[in-house]
Amino acid sequence: MATMATTTLTSSLTKSYTKSSFLGSSIKPSTIAASAASRPIKSISAAAYNLDAFKFNPIKESVVSREMTRRYMTDMITFADTDVVVVGAGSAGLSCAYELSKNPSINVAIIEQSVSPGGGAWLGGQLFSAMVVRKPAHRFLDELDIAYDEQDDYVVIKHAALFTSTIMSKLLARPNVKLFNAVAAEDLIVKSGRVAGVVTNWALVSMNHDTQSCMDPNVMEAKVVVSSCGHDGPFGATGVKRLRSIGMIDTVPGMKALDMNTAEDAIVRHTREVVPGMIVTGMEVAEIDGAPRMGPTFGAMMISGQKAAHLALRALGLPNALDGAAVAQPELVLAAAESDVVDA
Repeated sequence: MATMATTTLTSSLTKSYTKSSFLGSSIKPSTIAASAASRPIKSISAAAYNLDAFKFNPIKESVVSREMTRRYMTDMITFADTDVVVVGAGSAGLSCAYELSKNPSINVAIIEQSVSPGGGAWLGGQLFSAMVVRKPAHRFLDELDIAYDEQDDYVVIKHAALFTSTIMSKLLARPNVKLFNAVAAEDLIVKSGRVAGVVTNWALVSMNHDTQSCMDPNVMEAKVVVSSCGHDGPFGATGVKRLRSIGMIDTVPGMKALDMNTAEDAIVRHTREVVPGMIVTGMEVAEIDGAPRMGPTFGAMMISGQKAAHLALRALGLPNALDGAAVAQPELVLAAAESDVVDA
């Protein structure tokens, strides 16, 4: 009976599909997300500890070192040849990885040169904290169960970090995802005219190539690379700039002046597989197309990331919303499978 239940669960996780916010319908009414802040807060009583005489269990320093090293190296081995590599863990990259991770059969590696993932999504524009998201992108917030203040044509999250921390906590808890932060994508792997992975190095090494002797990089092969490096800057737009330098595309004109209404639509519309094996998403789309910059609104980043995920699914030959299919929702499928086991 246990074997049968396990088989049923595995089959459900790989074959069952349900609706995603990307298909244009809300996962739940926006009132649920809006009321999230008023829900009772669960707490753990401090009485569970003796705070006056608190003492940790003993541990050897070498055990801590071995645990970190062994697990990280295992991840490096696992993701040295993977399904999708997402370069850049800003709002577009995180949204892309989140959407991809709904299919538990896909392994997703995220490369982020900064110690702290999230890019510009920790704050709104000009270091202000609120995040403005134009409708109908708020449906993605409903799916994530993020509270917001609803206006006629847009919603406002009280602090951008609420979006960033929520999507990261949900994404990184999934077993088919690994974030490699403080790691830079220094170059692309290209074989027979197709992008086939990325060349990586520790971010601190990448920043100091001119101050020390050569530190050779590592590699990560992938069936699909999603470049979400952001707008141009010290590290931004590196994916498309590298494509230009090796002759795979002709120009990278850079962003035009700000026009929110034109920019956000254009970013989502032009999110695409720009060369075989490489998809561009987020502000990097504006860089390669010379589209207007969008300013301090974030809906285009979320939906562009979702679209990039479905383009990657299509490239992998898997069901995707662009072709009219929906993507697996592991939590919902798992709950249904567990219910079947209990009933049995």
